[in-house]
Amino acid sequence: MKNDFGFLLRPDITFLNFGSFGACPQIIFDTYQQWQRKLEEEPVQHIAFRGPKLLSDARAALGNFIGADAEDVVFTHNPTHALNIVIKNLDFLPGDEILTTDLEYGAMDRTWDYYSQQRGWKYCRQHIPLPIQDVERFERAFWAGLTPKTRAIFLSHITSSTALILPVEKICARAKELGLLTIIDGAHAPAHVSLNLQELDPDFYAGACHKWMMAPKGSSFLYAKRALQPKLDPLIVSWGYQSAQPSGSTFIDYHEFIGTDDFSAYLTVPTAIEFMKQHDWLNVRQQCRALTQKAIEPFSELLETSPLAPVGETFFGQMCSLPICTDKPIELKRLLYDEFRIEIPVMVHEGQTYIRFSMQVFNTWDDIEILLDAMNVSRDRGYWSPAPNTSDKRSPGFR
Repeated sequence: MKNDFGFLLRPDITFLNFGSFGACPQIIFDTYQQWQRKLEEEPVQHIAFRGPKLLSDARAALGNFIGADAEDVVFTHNPTHALNIVIKNLDFLPGDEILTTDLEYGAMDRTWDYYSQQRGWKYCRQHIPLPIQDVERFERAFWAGLTPKTRAIFLSHITSSTALILPVEKICARAKELGLLTIIDGAHAPAHVSLNLQELDPDFYAGACHKWMMAPKGSSFLYAKRALQPKLDPLIVSWGYQSAQPSGSTFIDYHEFIGTDDFSAYLTVPTAIEFMKQHDWLNVRQQCRALTQKAIEPFSELLETSPLAPVGETFFGQMCSLPICTDKPIELKRLLYDEFRIEIPVMVHEGQTYIRFSMQVFNTWDDIEILLDAMNVSRDRGYWSPAPNTSDKRSPGFR
């Protein structure tokens, strides 16, 4: 692992899990700590008097980066927080359906299940056969779940366990034609793929700044279409309600001012954006994509499995998940970290175990070779085995 960009990651760790929580370069983290120091030096002035303007400037920078008006974006601590604001405020009737896939993030499945059970909705997890063959077949599989009771679609821009870029643009466009509400979980998208919310035009979109944007942990956002913002009551009612110093946006007042908080991570977002600009991040991102795609073939051959989609730009960004045949996922992950110093997730989703690697600017082909060597050893020790020539537990198509 090279570290020319000043990341604070331990040099003795082969870090192949940027997708989970991201990581900060030194210069971004230094800015974060400077904001924290300003908070402690003058807490009253910083929070009560300077805070609204500082947050407004940070939202303006974020809005420009993601193609959204700053007044349509509010900071949250994570995408799950953001999407809970939306889901809790939906006014669907008992029996109404939310169409989604069976590839979604577990925390969001739990959120939808919680509110669906309370209110009588039906959360419809449409099966997506893997491997995905092409965009058109994905769309057919997804829309096969449409019924007269469907009121909304919920979709990951980039999935977590399976690390696939989904065709949210086409899904959102058709959903709009059908009069459906569009709710997108974009946790992995900002700085990972090109994102312009004015063009995508979802009703609601949640994204993380602490992942691929490299901002500090606890910095994410919720975008809500202007006409729908009045429907979003705050999760926490505080000084933003009937504000004595209204910002001009009830959406911002309700969700940004929720009591005493350290919002230093939010204020660091402009620094992260400037960092990417200075380092030609579009080119960096493309190099990381190329490295990801190069690694798929030897890793697939070692595992004797198949990629979850055709290798190329359509479905793969800077992450790749591959199915692995093991009944020891937790033990395998611990072995890779404890003995080989490799940080990589091994996850179970819908009865299938996946191992997911992420490529960031500090990763090189040497990191892939370290992983391949470790996987050879772990196979010899019985932690996993080549996939049998039978149908995968989850879906056909794996060798």
